[in-house]
Amino acid sequence: MNRLEERILRDGVVKEGNVLKVGGFLNHVIDVDLMDWMGQEFKRRFEGLQVDKILTIESSGIAIATMAGHYFHVPVLYAKKNPRIVTMDDDKYVADAFSFTHKVTNHVIVTKSYLQPGEKVLVIDDFLANGAALTALSSIIEQAGAELVGVGIAVEKGMQGAGDRFRANGMRIESLALIDEMDAETNTIKFR
Repeated sequence: MNRLEERILRDGVVKEGNVLKVGGFLNHVIDVDLMDWMGQEFKRRFEGLQVDKILTIESSGIAIATMAGHYFHVPVLYAKKNPRIVTMDDDKYVADAFSFTHKVTNHVIVTKSYLQPGEKVLVIDDFLANGAALTALSSIIEQAGAELVGVGIAVEKGMQGAGDRFRANGMRIESLALIDEMDAETNTIKFR
């Protein structure tokens, strides 16, 4: 069991509807020592891979991606979310992503000049649940003519199947905590 899994078991709270609350250390309060370990772990897992840029989505993925960027010595780019944008300038890549947590569809936006054709991009995010955010980020990378070389996820909800579907299509995904079962009634979690 790794540090993130141990922390989830100790401080995570399972809620109804496959919701895992980790706000006390991952995405509301940020445990910088845990973030540092996660950055090092992503660097170890993707060792030898050419990475020109790390891409995440606001807001909870930013801290994790920043620590990974520190160890890869590459810039971190985050896609902005805005559910109310009606028109867009031509200088942005846009994709839509439904937020499992907030139950809203967001326009995910990256300024074109920040993501160049041919760049090798590593996606880092806090959660992989239904795959909407990863699908949107993959679309933006494709629109830019860049290359998705891997995906690092802090917590994957394996029981929802998105990660398995992406892997079946050849995507390399490394999840630090891959959950197969959660029970809100007993607050129990089973890792793969």
